[in-house]
Amino acid sequence: MSEANWRKSSYSGAGDGNACIELAFMGRAVALRESDDPRTVLTTTPAKLGSLLRSIKAGELDHLAAVPEA
Repeated sequence: MSEANWRKSSYSGAGDGNACIELAFMGRAVALRESDDPRTVLTTTPAKLGSLLRSIKAGELDHLAAVPEA
């Protein structure tokens, strides 16, 4: 994966202390990694990544981050 051209989000600040998600195109797949742990890489298809991003933007996954009431 070291030969990949990793791209960092334009929303991430400059410097080493700004953890973010990076992605790279690997043939027909899209690879994703977290900048502060670049050894762990997930791969998916552009269509599945697009579906995930649309769901996130629509708020369809917000319940997964909700803190349960005590």
